[in-house]
Amino acid sequence: MIKVAVDGMGGDFAPQLVVEGAVQAANSFDDLEIVITGREDAIKRELYRHKVTGGKISIRHASEVVEMSDSPVQAIKKKKDSSLSVCIQLLKQKETDAVVTAGNTGAAVAAATLNLGLLPGIKRPGIAIAVPTLRGITIAVDVGANIDPTPEHLLQYAIMGDTYARYLLRKKKPSIGLLNIGEEESKGTETLQETYKLLRDSGLNFLGNIEGRDFFSGKCDVIVCDGFAGNVVLKMTESILEMMITLITKEIQKDFLARIGAFLCKPAFESIRRETNYEEAGGAPLLGVDGVVIIGHGISSAKAVRNAIRVAREAILEHVNEHIIEGIHSHLNAGLNPPVKSVPIPKVNP
Repeated sequence: MIKVAVDGMGGDFAPQLVVEGAVQAANSFDDLEIVITGREDAIKRELYRHKVTGGKISIRHASEVVEMSDSPVQAIKKKKDSSLSVCIQLLKQKETDAVVTAGNTGAAVAAATLNLGLLPGIKRPGIAIAVPTLRGITIAVDVGANIDPTPEHLLQYAIMGDTYARYLLRKKKPSIGLLNIGEEESKGTETLQETYKLLRDSGLNFLGNIEGRDFFSGKCDVIVCDGFAGNVVLKMTESILEMMITLITKEIQKDFLARIGAFLCKPAFESIRRETNYEEAGGAPLLGVDGVVIIGHGISSAKAVRNAIRVAREAILEHVNEHIIEGIHSHLNAGLNPPVKSVPIPKVNP
């Protein structure tokens, strides 16, 4: 059985949709055993609304909740019995194989980094997201875990993204792009210029710099960026999609013929929605920590929670962390500096 701890109180619609999503996952995969952490009475009330027909679901009581507004580091220091902290402890103690949370991203990054530690050779974790593009799915690393990375951190993101793309997206030789303000090697900050050189000499399938206009073109399989730029792009994209849907709906309602046309195009619209819907991706893996940790969107629906658990299951089955260690070690042996032993508190995006 694959055991996944789910933060039952994490997210804007917890515990209702978190529990519903956990039930959907359990019913979809017979090899799953899900442990939902949080206030037992509240979680039990939600479980009574559903029927579990597949895998197993149990509850681990946690008396506290990390709110979205909480300071990440203060939250994990002061709320040691929060649903998030209990999840991480279950993973640390090997009682579960993975953690899924749709709660405070900064707190999840800090809790995982400080309590689980990092994989051998990794210096900072990075959040990876699946980006729908014109040529399929692209992986972007990082989108919020590390807002002030060094060139070596960005190189490691490329290695981890390459591993994730090969083993979960089945890309034979993933192409790597570095997000920058221009394609020329001399463009960008000193950090990006130095990163370009490291990637060029890394042995990875590095295509060079890519610009913001290439983010959704599918020009490369893995986009490497710092957590600040990646998070801005991610949230700006969400607002643009919402705006476009609202504008299109408003214009269609103005005209009778437009409404008929929209009805005829409904299958195409639904297909596009599926391809661009965050619910399908479910959650973003926090790559580099010593354990499988999947971070979902704060507004995660039940479907999104179900798919986040699916992503955790796939990461375990494909032994992604083991492959990341192999990839990092091969580059360390090729001449990189040895890993530091200390695990610094990461700068996180609130």
